[in-house]
Amino acid sequence: MTTNSVKPKGEAEDATPILPELIPPLDPAAREHYLNRELSHIEFNYRVLQQALDEHHPLINRLIFCCIFSSNMDEFFEIRVAGLRQQIKYGRESVGPDGMLTEQLLNEISKVAHNYINAQYDILNNVLIPAMEKENIRFVRRREWTAEQADWVRRYFEAEILPVVNPIGLDPSHPFPRLVNKSLNFIVELDGKDAFGRETGMAIVPAPRSLPRLVRMPDDVCAGGDNLVFLSSMIHAHTDELFPGMEIKGCYQFRLTRNADLELEDDLEDLASALRGELLSRRFGDGVRLEVADNCPDELIQFLLRKFGLAERDLYRVNGPVNLTRLLAVDGLVDRPDLTYPGFSPVVPKNIRNKEIIFDAIRQQPILLLHPYQSFTPVIDFLRQAAKDPQVLAIRQTLYRTGADSEIVEALMDAARRNKEVTAVIELRARFDEAENLELASRLQEAGVIVVYGVVGYKTHAKMILIVRREEGRLKRYVHLGTGNYHAGNARLYTDYSLLSCDDALGDDVNKLFQQLTGMGKALKIKKLFHAPFTLHARLLELIDREAGHGDKGEIIFKINAMTDPDVMQALYRASQAGVKIQLIIRGICCLRPGIEGLSENIHVRSIIGRFLEHTRVYYFGNNGKREVFGSSADAMVRNLVNRVEVAFPVEDPELANRVREDLDAYLADNCQSWVLQPDGSYLQNQPAPGDERFASQAVLLARLTNT
Repeated sequence: MTTNSVKPKGEAEDATPILPELIPPLDPAAREHYLNRELSHIEFNYRVLQQALDEHHPLINRLIFCCIFSSNMDEFFEIRVAGLRQQIKYGRESVGPDGMLTEQLLNEISKVAHNYINAQYDILNNVLIPAMEKENIRFVRRREWTAEQADWVRRYFEAEILPVVNPIGLDPSHPFPRLVNKSLNFIVELDGKDAFGRETGMAIVPAPRSLPRLVRMPDDVCAGGDNLVFLSSMIHAHTDELFPGMEIKGCYQFRLTRNADLELEDDLEDLASALRGELLSRRFGDGVRLEVADNCPDELIQFLLRKFGLAERDLYRVNGPVNLTRLLAVDGLVDRPDLTYPGFSPVVPKNIRNKEIIFDAIRQQPILLLHPYQSFTPVIDFLRQAAKDPQVLAIRQTLYRTGADSEIVEALMDAARRNKEVTAVIELRARFDEAENLELASRLQEAGVIVVYGVVGYKTHAKMILIVRREEGRLKRYVHLGTGNYHAGNARLYTDYSLLSCDDALGDDVNKLFQQLTGMGKALKIKKLFHAPFTLHARLLELIDREAGHGDKGEIIFKINAMTDPDVMQALYRASQAGVKIQLIIRGICCLRPGIEGLSENIHVRSIIGRFLEHTRVYYFGNNGKREVFGSSADAMVRNLVNRVEVAFPVEDPELANRVREDLDAYLADNCQSWVLQPDGSYLQNQPAPGDERFASQAVLLARLTNT
């Protein structure tokens, strides 16, 4: 650390200088050395939005990034902002390592969110829509309809909308309706008397949730190209048909976001029954955000704010549709493959392709797959073959998110019908997939699968499959351990590692973990895996501290989705102070401040945002030349390391460990899709230096792995 060379007034020339070694080191636990979790979360969402401006992405994919930003912000308000409001409501305010108070944080969130949402609509209206019009893809507004188009809209409204829409006049016998979370609604100003002589000034029109929010006009009423019309425009244009004889003074769309978090007690007797009861409340939780059309009069806005118990900071006036996620439908309505990413076929590695039976390939060498570049099919085949193999006696698997039509679930059911011992540990509380998981549990149970709901109070987030097979008179265990969910759809969009192995110690470890999940008793001794909530947190800290002992010869690389755990961040600060080179590839939230002299100048943090959602979790330790590499289901967050069932698994095979390091090096070399975290919490996008070529890590990995 350098010292200040400017002498205070009155200091003698021969004063004893302050030696650098006498300056106390910066305190890794000090509040000013941490970024706020929620504000870091919004920064990630903004990086996603910025992809809509990147012309290296195809146009429709740029629109999709704009929609993903909306979806991400919806969940942020439903869960994170709702949680902060609940803290204030019930007097349970908690302060993170950065020390920001809850009320102050809500004000800061409002300021930042308003800026970014305004930027989103500016990008949509002034960049994306004009670009799409140049490609003959038009969102046809009411004021632009030709007579022929208006006639088609009228016929569509009368045939498809009018029979299912349900307008609600507001009067003493019709109180303000209980509106579903995130539903599209209209507030209508009325004048006149209805058939019963009632005089009212307002009505609410909920848009039918069963109808598409975006409709393609038929070619015979359009001049050419793809012409799309919003459901909201059609309702707006024909509001008078919903209130015959009344004068429509105004019609304005709005949308309420509600608290969608579920609160379950830890001492439940029946988790499934309690969860079913809570799911309905998600649709009607407390309001947390109101979005309205920017032309809505102030008196109507204030009326809505009062009805929902919201303040001015919770109000978002938007210049366009109040729910941009509906624009995701464009990809399905428009047949323009030239405006989307070209398709690709994930590869199956040669060592699996050349083996008819996947167990033979695994015995020859453990298999490491990086999805989506490498196919998820071997994982499905692993279960399919096990279900049909007469030598397989038992299958055990954790399920967190699987998808509605899951080949993995079908394989488990097939195995159970073939009288194998099949156990599924289903995490019912996978956020927003709870109802689907309840249905999944019922289907599996009907097929004869033993279904366990994990441990109340600890979400089962580990990704594990155990297959017990009889070979040459003895039982052999095969395992799959992954960083992502058993979801074939996600495996085409998310980057994740899959390890297939028959290592005896790993098999024994996974077997013991399933015993802990399905049975009861003390924690069993595990040889190779680190598992939360028992050993993972402590072992990560030990490995970071061990690396600190190597000083400037130490090396740490983490590739994770979030970093919020104070103990891990403090350990990394200490390692940085010891001279360890630390590279953190963190997609989303990061509360650690890099680049602070005397504390974190040896820590560099980058975020990769691109075509695929970065989801791999890798913990890499140089260990003075004896490197150790771990894949994991866990991020460096308290909820993962302390409050969940998680696993970190070693990648011991030298060839596979080299592969992981090469993958990490590709991310670290990215000079166009990577964003570098600054000490103040902002991110700067990397750009190729003059004369350098673009190096997009995802494109490089796609080319490297799909050509093998």
